[in-house]
Order: sequence, then structure tokens, then C-alpha cells
Amino acid sequence: MRIGLTGFATLSWPGLLRLRAENATKSPKERTAVILVWLRGGCSHLDTYDPKPDIGSEYRGPFKTISSKVPGMQLTELIPLQAKIADKFTLVRSMTHTGGGHPAGSLQMLSGDPDSRDKPKPVLPDWMTVANYLRTKGGRKNPIPNYVGVNPIVNYDSFTIAGPAYVSPAYSPFAVLGDPSRPDFEVPNIGLSDPSKAARLSDRVALRRNLDTLERSLDDAGEMHALDEFEKQAMTLLTNPQTRNAFDLNKEDARTRDRYGRHRWGQQLLLARRLVESGVEIITSCLDGPQCGRVANWDDHAVNHHIFDALRFRMGPFDQAVSALIEDVYARGLDKRVLVVVSGEFGRTPKISHQPSSGGGQCSGPTGTVQPGRDHWPRAFTNLWAGGGIQTGGVVGASDARGEDVVERACSPGDFLSTIYRHLGIDSDKVTIKDFNGRPTPIVNNGRAIPELIG
Repeated sequence: MRIGLTGFATLSWPGLLRLRAENATKSPKERTAVILVWLRGGCSHLDTYDPKPDIGSEYRGPFKTISSKVPGMQLTELIPLQAKIADKFTLVRSMTHTGGGHPAGSLQMLSGDPDSRDKPKPVLPDWMTVANYLRTKGGRKNPIPNYVGVNPIVNYDSFTIAGPAYVSPAYSPFAVLGDPSRPDFEVPNIGLSDPSKAARLSDRVALRRNLDTLERSLDDAGEMHALDEFEKQAMTLLTNPQTRNAFDLNKEDARTRDRYGRHRWGQQLLLARRLVESGVEIITSCLDGPQCGRVANWDDHAVNHHIFDALRFRMGPFDQAVSALIEDVYARGLDKRVLVVVSGEFGRTPKISHQPSSGGGQCSGPTGTVQPGRDHWPRAFTNLWAGGGIQTGGVVGASDARGEDVVERACSPGDFLSTIYRHLGIDSDKVTIKDFNGRPTPIVNNGRAIPELIG
């Protein structure tokens, strides 16, 4: 309440909404949406979606290979639930880029920045901000923000890996923080549940309007009238029951919550599905934190984690949450409108390394314990695509026998971004946005929507 009321005193919330609707244009005809499930740190492709069972022990992990519902698509035993619904997704096993560090890899995948060097912050806007900017310029009637980060993609250590760059910060995500699986979880400043608080808020707005009478009489450009409209939107965000209901997981059937998993990742993705049904068009959900192990991400160097213990620890909740989300998208008739993408910034080295642990904890032996790990690997990795009307039940591209390099149908970050934009009805070949110097800048350089995915 304090944040919300302060916002009205300083006009920060109405100002935010005003910025989101500047330079209004016609809204897209079809309100498609994207849910990006982000594996911060980089998931091992060999131990999940691109197993290599016939390679030597220097490369092969301890996990068995299992058949999926799609003939010829082999996965590892860690994701049996996804194997059962493999006809509902497609794997791109030929992603490749040059960003070997977490910041560079993330910036390449999220914004298309081709630089292989790590940067402290983005110089190009991420696709989420761009899509939000382009799709909300005509204004929205829905009181719920159009871009929501359920545990948003923001930082990697001290590096900022996603952000608006030269697009206004007004198009950044509405951030949902905390653990949605907790009984006391709620999103602050959304849909006031107490009618008396909503009434007091309305009284404060009315008082400010009365104090502004003289300024309004001098307003020749109609700006105060416009401000009233954005103020009304801000009031709706805080007082409309629709906003509170959209974020309220208690409205879900208990069996549905169980199916996603009564853990942080499961409830994050359930909330993502709930939001997309409420009209949110851009959703990101970063699967990191305690469920990853000691260092709280997928960065499975031997100094961080015993990689195979870490994968055993985290893959059950991951498999449950992702498979439930994909099944729900199809079962609820969202499979044409909603595209689900599961990816990280890169894969892990096919060759296993052995190094002393830098600290004991979950999935890591005591300090000095020599344990296995895999390091950064951008040369070949896999991501998953489901829904969005795409061709499913297949595999795009291939890595070599060891999973080291792409040998068939290489796909770049530009291709990755172009495919997402295409689903959102944005022509990445033609659309430009002015940078800080006023120069029209393409939203994608050297990218083409992956034709094998297009339905």
C-alpha cells in the first residue's frame, strides 16, 4: 500500500503507464504469447536432451538413455515425464554461439548482441522488453501488466543480463518475487483485497485532483486529461479484482497444484500459465535458487557442484513442472496462442572435468573434495519448444558424436529471437527501434525464424 499510495502522490505509476502507451499504434490482431523458462547458468545438454550413450567414460555421465514417445528421440532417464509427452514439443539440438561467459551468452540469447565479451549491462534491449514495447504502444484494456517476470531474468552475479537498454524502462517486467509455493505467498500492490483500503486510495486521488484545479484550468494541450486516463489505469491495477485473481494460486484446484509440484519451480510455472490465461503476453520464469543446489543455479563446474548429484537433485522438480506446463498448454486449448521455450545461455562441456570443491553444501562435497563437473559450452546445446502452433514431435539439427560441435542445421541466437518474434507477429526483418543517438536499430541482426518449427 505504501508503494502504491506513494506512486499516486508522485505520479510514478500513472507516469509508468503513460510511457507504456506513448506513440500509440494499432494493436496486433492476434494476441499470441510466449512463456520463456530460463535455466540460469546453462543446462548440460548431454545429461538431458542430447544424450550420447556410446561415447567414452570421459564424456558420458552415469544416466541411462530412455526412449520417448517420438520414435528415434532419445532422452536421459532424468526426464521421464517429458519423454512421455515428447510429441508435444520439438528439440533444437543445434544451438550455437560465441558467448563463453554467462553475461555474454545470456546477452547473445536474450538480446542478440553478437559480442563474445562479457559486459556489465546490456547495450541492446532484450526481446521481452522489445516485444512489450511494440505490443503495448496502442494501449491495453487489460489491467494486468503485459510483461511479467515470475522470478524474472535480471542478473548473473554482478552482471545485468537482461534489460531495456535504449527502450524506456517503462517496458521492463512487472517482477513477481518470492516462493509461490509458500502458504503465505502473495504479490504486493496488486488488487487490494480490503474494500476500505481501495476506498481510501480513491479518496486520496480525488483530493489530489481537487488540489490540481488551478493547473487544469491552465492546461491548453489536454495533457491533464491524458494524465487522468493513465491515473485511471493505475487505479484499476491496484483495485480491480481481476488483477488479484490472476496472481492468486489458491484459485487453482489442489490436484493441479500437485501436478505441477508443491515446490517453487512448479508453482512458478503454474502461475505463468495462470497469467497467460489472464491476458499476459510475455512471461519469463527463471528456474534457479535452492532447488539447483549449493550455488543456486545450473553452473555445474566441479568447484560448484558434483554435477551428477546436482542433476539428480533438481531434475525431478524440473521434469514435473515443465511437463505439467506443456500438458496444460495443450489441454486448455492454448497450444496455438502460447509458445513455451525452455533454454539457458549455453550447454556444458561434453568432457567431464574433476576439480576440488570450493565449498560443501547441497550437491557439493566438503571443501577440497575432488568431484566431477562440466564447464561452459556455447558451441553446441539444446533448447525445447512447445505450443505456438509449431511443428512438434521432432528434432531440429544435431551435434556430433560427443556433443561438442553442431554438424547439422546450425541455429544462432538471431534465429532463436526471430522465431519468438514471428510467433508474436513482429517482423524482425523490418522492425527497428531508435537507439540513444536516434539511429534506427534492427531488433535482430542476421536472424531467420527456424523454418522446421513453423507450423
